[in-house]
Amino acid sequence: MAPSSMTVTSRFHDSVTRNALRSYLAEFISTFFFVILVVGSGMASRKLMPDASLNPTSLVVSAIANAFALSSVLYIAWDISGGHVNPALTFAMAVGGHISVPTALFYWVAQLIASVMACLVLRVIVVGMHVPTYTIAEEMTGFGASVLEGILTFVLVYTVYAARDPRRGALSSTGTLAVGLIVGAGVLAAGPFSGGSLNPACAFGSAAIAGSFRNQAVYWVGPLIGATVAGLLYDNVVFPPQPSDSIRGVEIGV
Repeated sequence: MAPSSMTVTSRFHDSVTRNALRSYLAEFISTFFFVILVVGSGMASRKLMPDASLNPTSLVVSAIANAFALSSVLYIAWDISGGHVNPALTFAMAVGGHISVPTALFYWVAQLIASVMACLVLRVIVVGMHVPTYTIAEEMTGFGASVLEGILTFVLVYTVYAARDPRRGALSSTGTLAVGLIVGAGVLAAGPFSGGSLNPACAFGSAAIAGSFRNQAVYWVGPLIGATVAGLLYDNVVFPPQPSDSIRGVEIGV
């Protein structure tokens, strides 16, 4: 067998070990929790405020739900799977060499299925209400919305890299709170314009259950590029690691 074939086979084998399967399950559970809390808060806002799209209170509710939910799921999953909960972060980790491509693909499958399942549960148990989807404001073009989502995902992923950098000490509750707060701030900034997804899985799950994938590329292209630039910039320019350094937790399951 050629060396390249042996490498690919080895990487795939490492992606189906017992620890790897645990990490995929952790990603599924964490993403499920995150999506059901975020999308559920949007449905709750519409229930309490029929004109939620015109009420700034609903934006604050969404931001708080995103902040609390992401902080919590990151805290419970980071030591098992790295607590990605976001295909954009997983993509950046794969490009940066922190996880293998097969592992990243399994992460994506777990995240997307979890998101769809969470939105399906909400659709079934909340009778008479549609699952809300992320939409672009009339003042925005698809390109502009994608750029906005990409910039804010850049900020989110850069914060995640900084929070879990071992040179700053072990990831603490303060670090998870910082990540949650930055995503909450991102929702406040982008909510009225692009919906403030910052997470392709969240946008995909709600769109799948709603049966409409209009403008779905906006929530993938921008975030994937933004996350990748953030990861490469942190790793290679701002805080290049020493040979003995590694980012704790992100290589679990490799």
